[in-house]
Amino acid sequence: MGPTAGIGFKPEHIEEAVASPAAGLWFEVHAENYMVGGGPRLAMLEAIREARPLSVHGVGLSLGGEERVDREHLSRFKQLIDRFEPFLVSEHLAWSRIDDICLPDLLPVPRTRDALECILRNIDETQTALGRKILIENPSHYIPFAEHEWSEPDFLAEIVRRTGCGLLVDVNNVYVSANNLDYCPYTYLDSMPLGAIGEIHIAGHRPDVARGEALLIDSHDAPVAAGVWALLEHLLRRRGAAPVLLERDGAVPPFADLEAERDRAANILNEPRDYANAI
Repeated sequence: MGPTAGIGFKPEHIEEAVASPAAGLWFEVHAENYMVGGGPRLAMLEAIREARPLSVHGVGLSLGGEERVDREHLSRFKQLIDRFEPFLVSEHLAWSRIDDICLPDLLPVPRTRDALECILRNIDETQTALGRKILIENPSHYIPFAEHEWSEPDFLAEIVRRTGCGLLVDVNNVYVSANNLDYCPYTYLDSMPLGAIGEIHIAGHRPDVARGEALLIDSHDAPVAAGVWALLEHLLRRRGAAPVLLERDGAVPPFADLEAERDRAANILNEPRDYANAI
């Protein structure tokens, strides 16, 4: 079986997740929710891992920050990876820490030479500690930065080239950012180093309360929008099949609703497609 579609696991769905008969189903979890010594969370993760393939997605390493990766956090991250042996490990290309202050957000980085050197160092330290390649995810953008020296696809390609890491492309983030900063999401995807893409995320978004559709928020609390589905199909036509993950972190619906959205992604992956141009 080739790459298939998965669902971001939520504890309230444990019984249905373990019992689901869906072919090729896998689950992804946020590492920081399970970096504990024991208890019910790890017991649930053991049950999921026994039943299905698992992917681990980090949100707290602050790879895009000026400071080195926190050694204690990285050690706990590694313990989780070693214990559950996920088939994919990923993190955001973002920063969330200043000294001992952790910020409750994933903040984008200026694409400058100085920032690049910090990112390369942090990814190298992370991959060395884990003993494996990680995937880095493109962030959502809400305001333009005059400081950028690269386009985002070119910046990501340089990181891949110099660290050997892979990419997790969140097409909802691409859709949101393209809307907010007024560029073409299809051109963005066509400029990506397609061969480095190891995973794709899809999710929902919402318009800003004050500015409406002029400012989209990567909220993960709504069904996947039609424009995001179209971007997913476009990327798969260009790249070829890759694991696709449905995220839902707010207003979480019944498991059956998530499974139906996931099945749509699985059907797109299974469609006959000419991959002659895939890289």
